[in-house]
Amino acid sequence: MNILHKIFILLFFALSFQSYSQSSHADFGSEIAQLADDEDDDKKKKKNKNKDKDKDKEETIQLNSNFFISFGMNILAILMIIGFIYYPNYQKREILFTFVIFNIVIFVLTFALNHIKMSMGAAFGLFAVFSMLRYRTEGISPKDMTYLFIVIAIGLIGAIQLDYLVLGVIYFIVVAFTFLLDGNILFKRQFSKNVLYENIEMIKPERNAELIADLKNRTGLNIYKVSIVKIDFLRDAAQLEIHYYA
Repeated sequence: MNILHKIFILLFFALSFQSYSQSSHADFGSEIAQLADDEDDDKKKKKNKNKDKDKDKEETIQLNSNFFISFGMNILAILMIIGFIYYPNYQKREILFTFVIFNIVIFVLTFALNHIKMSMGAAFGLFAVFSMLRYRTEGISPKDMTYLFIVIAIGLIGAIQLDYLVLGVIYFIVVAFTFLLDGNILFKRQFSKNVLYENIEMIKPERNAELIADLKNRTGLNIYKVSIVKIDFLRDAAQLEIHYYA
């Protein structure tokens, strides 16, 4: 009996120790799993913080070397178009300020919108608004509107951070074709102006050749076409629009 009693006691202690060790292992395993979960949560939080920091960095405008190089190429293209093509042909100093400022403003705004990853639709919308502007105090000719469109487009293209070679090729194409088409190379430069003509008898259609010859003699311009704008029979005068080659 004593031996059986001792055996039962040993079995009891053995079973108790086994259940305790199993519960200890289970608790230890749950603690390890909890620590692993906590570690994963910390990693996720750090990753989210890093993403937020990277996003903040991306949305921060940095004036690096790309900005200044692109801006310099933009200004060089504008100076070539205005200084070597537009101004020698039309001699309009009052509109040079408009061309340059429009170009710079479009470049800076488009660069900012592109750098903070806003929708490029906003930049193109701004481009469209500026390109459709009309001045209320003084009419702007179609040729001037074309040059305004060119300077806006150059600023927009330069600000979207293209490769320097691609940007240079695009600028070269724009400048070259502008020079060919408006530099008196492929086509003669055509101008027009209104004049007040007092010899109303000369505006008859059958005397058109005589009218052109008389206007050439008086103005010294190479006139090729004359249009009647307004006739004043009370003063025996007519307002004519003369078209001539430079």
